[in-house]
Amino acid sequence: MASGANIAVEGPRQRPLLALVFRLGSALALATMFMLVKLSHQEGVHITQILFARQVLVIPIFLGWLAWRGQLSVMRSDRLGSHGVRAVYGTIGMVFNFGAPILLPLAVATTLGFTAPIFAVLLSFFVLREHVGHWRWSATLLGFAGILIVIDPRGSTIPLTGALVGIGAAFMVALISIQIRDMTRTEHPIAIVTWFAIFSSPVLFIASLFGDWHISFDQVLLLIGIAVFGSIGQLLIALSLRMGQVSSVIVMDYSMLVWATLYGWTIFDSLPSATLWLGAPLVILAGTIIVWRESVLAKQRNSELAI
Repeated sequence: MASGANIAVEGPRQRPLLALVFRLGSALALATMFMLVKLSHQEGVHITQILFARQVLVIPIFLGWLAWRGQLSVMRSDRLGSHGVRAVYGTIGMVFNFGAPILLPLAVATTLGFTAPIFAVLLSFFVLREHVGHWRWSATLLGFAGILIVIDPRGSTIPLTGALVGIGAAFMVALISIQIRDMTRTEHPIAIVTWFAIFSSPVLFIASLFGDWHISFDQVLLLIGIAVFGSIGQLLIALSLRMGQVSSVIVMDYSMLVWATLYGWTIFDSLPSATLWLGAPLVILAGTIIVWRESVLAKQRNSELAI
């Protein structure tokens, strides 16, 4: 990663307001994708078919995007082995991330997904052996308190399996983020996503054969919608990170809870419980503190390097 001075000169022009708009758009697109995942499953589409359709349809979408921009060369890579490992982790992560909205109310699955920064702190400490100060440890404890309130083990109607899948999804997001952070030093973000789709599609196709592929036209439209909105969400995330700082735009991800609540209410006739409204702010506050603190530490490191 270049220093802040180099980014100002050599990197893309920073447009903070537009970056926020893109990030808000990505939150809406991804919330819509998860709504379509839940709806597809309720309409009888097996999760393996949803996963396969999501991945195989991404390939022409992103290759077409790169071709239109004249950037197909970014697909060249000397790290195909790393892309293969990314596909293994990513496929496991997709099973959890798509399983969560299937097993849980959309708002609950979305809130549990917000715990990814908390698990990133734990992975940084236990795996990367990074120093974690009192700010991030406090935020981690606050986040886990929020999880306990949301799940409410004593009297909740939330299924334990669904809760574990939702937490597992957040853990996998944190784990994959560490891997992607390393890969983006040499690989284009869209190339990472596209190679992931290319490597995972054959495996997911074999898994999908265990389901019934006699699906209706409406189900096909739902699967196409999942791929399209997922791709739009990823493109908007990439654009937001090119035009703004991570610490500035990532808080917009929490707007997903608004869309998830609206979709749950209007489409699935499900409103969040009181425990979610009590626990979700704690989870969101914990994630915000972690992102803020990491931004402060990054600026301190850059200042030390500039001296």
